[in-house]
Amino acid sequence: MEVIAKTLPQAYHLALLELYKYGRTVPCPDYSQSILEESMTMVVTNPVAEPCISRIFPGGHHELQQYTMEICDGILDFMIGKADNVWEYTYHSRIGSQLDFVINELRRNPESRRAVIDIRDNQIDQNNTHPACLQHIQFMIRDNMVEMYVTMRSNDAFEATFMNAFGFIALQKKVAAELNVEVGRYEHRANSFHVYEKNMKQFEKAIDKIVALGYDSEELTYEYDGFYDELMEEEVPNIMAMVDEQKRKYGVV
Repeated sequence: MEVIAKTLPQAYHLALLELYKYGRTVPCPDYSQSILEESMTMVVTNPVAEPCISRIFPGGHHELQQYTMEICDGILDFMIGKADNVWEYTYHSRIGSQLDFVINELRRNPESRRAVIDIRDNQIDQNNTHPACLQHIQFMIRDNMVEMYVTMRSNDAFEATFMNAFGFIALQKKVAAELNVEVGRYEHRANSFHVYEKNMKQFEKAIDKIVALGYDSEELTYEYDGFYDELMEEEVPNIMAMVDEQKRKYGVV
């Protein structure tokens, strides 16, 4: 299944509607519940176009800022391998080690199809109770714009997809800035795009809003520039205070 829209919120709202209408209910024994599931590709033709923020996703500016900093800056990479948690990786730890190659490859050959980042590490993820959902990222330059193609084996449509895509688009912006080109299309493929049984009531309320107002309604979005970006920026000191507290807890200098 595929949805195509200009902005991220539009594509996200359309994807939720398609999941609601056409998804299949299947068992999820690992979490002792069922899920509503469909395969989904969201195509965002202009990921920097306003409005950039959905009001539907169950989070806020604090969560979105922290997640973006985790993806782009690796603020929680120091948590990997700590004894009392299950963190065996972060997305940033796997992306960051390959990002220089991507940038250098696209500088070498702007038409390259080799600027690929693989996230899955079979030696770790085969035995991990929380294996990476993100599997693969490819960057391409087309029409002097950086395009980004993301593949996820599994994606919580209601609780995670919007934050995932927003954080990955922030990474796309970072690569585009390094290469001094514009940001192009963003494609987000989830082989299992799903909602957990425990979240169905909240999900159905979100669907009711999208149906009532329209997937592209301004009432379901926020502007990023000049509003939401400022709210997110205000959260940075609180987020870094949390990071410092965790570093003290684990004796990280």
